[in-house]
Amino acid sequence: MAERIPVSGEIYRHFKNKLYQIVAIATHSETGEKLVIYQALYGDFGVYARPLTMFTSEVDHEKYPEVTQKYRFEPVEREKKEDVQAAQTGSERSADMTQRYSVGHSTGRTILQNQNGRNADTSVRENERVSGDISVQSNKAVSGDVGAQESKSASSDTEEQVEPKLMEFLDADSFEEKYNILTSMRDIITDKMINNMAVVLDVVIPEGDLDDRYEQLKQCIRTRQRFESTRLR
Repeated sequence: MAERIPVSGEIYRHFKNKLYQIVAIATHSETGEKLVIYQALYGDFGVYARPLTMFTSEVDHEKYPEVTQKYRFEPVEREKKEDVQAAQTGSERSADMTQRYSVGHSTGRTILQNQNGRNADTSVRENERVSGDISVQSNKAVSGDVGAQESKSASSDTEEQVEPKLMEFLDADSFEEKYNILTSMRDIITDKMINNMAVVLDVVIPEGDLDDRYEQLKQCIRTRQRFESTRLR
């Protein structure tokens, strides 16, 4: 593992049970040091850089005695990805949402954005007020709280739909599969999701109308799909 160089497109699991995808292996222009460029598959989908030697190093088990994983980052086999995803329980998902708007300690800049595109914060007190007795005098306040709860619920539902869909898209072996997955995401697609997929595909989708951008992304994948079909004949 220590001598293995990650390959673009591979998915790795950090010892804190977070998933990342390898973007590229870069070379520092001044020192010649090899750097791993990798992207988070959760939260704001940040992109980070870490020296190859550090990326492939073993976990400091004196500092983290509870960790059973041997290496800091380990490749995730396709059949195990769903298990890793399931390990991110509700409490972890909540923590991800809290951290969604914070900036990570990255040596590279974050080029991908969060999926929801808006603040999903709803206070605990608002939830308690809604779950309590509803009086005539507090109808107005309660209706506002219910709206906030519904908004949060819708946001959570959307995120739960997006995560597996995005993983399916990344895991797809062919552009035909990617095209079909993208088509199935029509009702939940956002500009930021398009940005995320465009970066993964190494294409640029100009800013503009959401429907136009969605069609452009589909067309890019369709073009590559045709090339793929021709090459395999």
